[in-house]
Amino acid sequence: MVNSQAGVFADVPALPGDPIFALNTMFSADKNPEKINLGAGAYRDEDGRPWVLPSVQSAKLQLINDPTDEHEYPPIEGRPAFRALAAKLIFGADSRAITEARIASNQTISGTGANHLAGLFLRRMKPEAQLYVSSPTWGNHHAIYERVGYKHLHSYPYWDPASRSLDIQGMLATMQSAPEGSIFLLHACAHNPTGVDPTREQWSRILATMQSRRHIALFDSAYQGFASGSLDADAYAVRLFVEAGEEVLVAQSFSKNLGIYGERAGCLHVVCRESDSASRVATQLADLTRGEISCTPLFGAKIAELVISSPELYAQWRDHDLPTMAGRIIRMRQLLHARLVDLATPGDWSHIVSQIGMFSYTGLTPAQCDVLVKQKSVYLANNGRISMCGLNERNIDYFARCIDEVVRSSVP
Repeated sequence: MVNSQAGVFADVPALPGDPIFALNTMFSADKNPEKINLGAGAYRDEDGRPWVLPSVQSAKLQLINDPTDEHEYPPIEGRPAFRALAAKLIFGADSRAITEARIASNQTISGTGANHLAGLFLRRMKPEAQLYVSSPTWGNHHAIYERVGYKHLHSYPYWDPASRSLDIQGMLATMQSAPEGSIFLLHACAHNPTGVDPTREQWSRILATMQSRRHIALFDSAYQGFASGSLDADAYAVRLFVEAGEEVLVAQSFSKNLGIYGERAGCLHVVCRESDSASRVATQLADLTRGEISCTPLFGAKIAELVISSPELYAQWRDHDLPTMAGRIIRMRQLLHARLVDLATPGDWSHIVSQIGMFSYTGLTPAQCDVLVKQKSVYLANNGRISMCGLNERNIDYFARCIDEVVRSSVP
C-alpha cells in the first residue's frame, strides 16, 4: 500500500548555496572567452591552472613507491611526526614552548577542522568567555563558531573603508572594552578577506593590549609562507605572542602553502604555561576528535611530513615553491596597480600593492561588483574581495579596464 502522506522531510527548508562556490558554477557555465574567476581561494599558475608543487609531487611519488606504506588508523590525536613537524614550522624549532613540552597538538581536517576543534574546546573549557572576530573576517568563521555554541559572535573593527587600511585604533579600543578574558580570533598573516595585516609595531600594541586585559588569542594560520614567501616572516605574530609567554591557540592549515586543498591536512595547537596543563589539554582534544570524526585523514599529513622532514624537499618547498606562488601574486598586484594608474582610474589604488596574500579588498561596491559579474563576466565576491591568483598577464588588462569602467560610471 502506497503511503500518500507527506514525507517526514517534506517540511525541511532549502538553504542558499555558498556564494563563492556559486560563483565558480556561474564561471564554468559562462561562454565568454574573456571571463575571469576571481572568487576561488586556490592558487593558479600563469596559465590559470592548478599547480601541483614540485616538492609535493616528489613526496607523492615517494609514497606511491613505498611498499611499506599502509592505510591503518592513525592515533586519535593524529600522526605524531606530523604534529611535531607542524608545531616546529609555526612556532620555530627552537621555541621554548616546544622544548618545554608546553604545546598540545591535535591533527585536524585542515584549517576549518582546526577552527572547529578550537571552538569545541573553548566552549567546553571556557563557556563564559566571549568570542570576537574581525569585521570583516573569513565568512566560514561565523558558521563554524556559531554551530559549536557561540550564538552571539562579537566583532572588532578591522577594515577602515575610508583609508582602505587597518583600523588599529578601533581594534585596540574594542580589546580594551571587551570583558576580561575574552577570546580574540586573529589572522596570523594574509588577513582574509582584506589582505591587510598589522605592522610589527602594531602587533606589539595588540599584544600589550591583550595582555593587559588577559584576553585569549586564537590565531587562524592559513597562509604561512604563502603570503610573503617566507615561513618565518609569516609566523611572526604567532611567535611574538608565544615568546612573550602568552597561552594561545593556533588553527593551522596546509591547504594553501602545500597546495593540497582537497587532502584536508591541518593541526590545532594549544600553547600552555605548564607542561602538565598541555598533557591534560591533549586528552580533551583527543576526546572531542574521537566523538566527531574518530581520526583524521592520512594522505595529506604524510605528504606534509615528507616535505618538511626531507632536507631536499624542504629546500625545494621553502626556497622555490613558496617564493614562486607568493612572487606571482605580488607581481599581479604590481601589474594591476600599474594598469589602474595608467588608466587614471578615479581614486587611490595604492592599497592593491600594500595588501598581502591571496586576497585583495578592492573597495568596489556591491553594485559595481554586480555589474562586473553580470555584464563583464568577471566573477568576484559582492564585497569587492578578489583572489589575486585568478589574474595573469593575459587577462589583467581586461580586468583593469573593467574596473575603470565601473568606477567611472559610478563617479557623480
